[in-house]
Amino acid sequence: MCYWLAASLIAWGVLGAVGNYWHPLHWYSASTILFAMGAGCVANWRKNHSFHCAVTGPLFLVAASLFLLAEVNMMRVNYSLVWTFVLLGTAIAFLPEWGYAKRFN
Repeated sequence: MCYWLAASLIAWGVLGAVGNYWHPLHWYSASTILFAMGAGCVANWRKNHSFHCAVTGPLFLVAASLFLLAEVNMMRVNYSLVWTFVLLGTAIAFLPEWGYAKRFN
């Protein structure tokens, strides 16, 4: 968890700094936060091989890309639908690990 948090915060800081010059990536935008979380998941998956990160990393990166494309007016996005998929996908990604942890505790 600490590795994911550190990687996400570093990515968020870098993207937020870029956002000072390119407004669609301002530090509090959904795309910036999801890109940072996705980067944290990819880093965590590479180091710890967490199953949920293999699912949530690409999920966060795709959602961030959709939000960024909507921000720069390249496509229309149903925000509530994207957030629903992000939340459901994240919950589903954690289910196998929670079940596995309950069996061995």
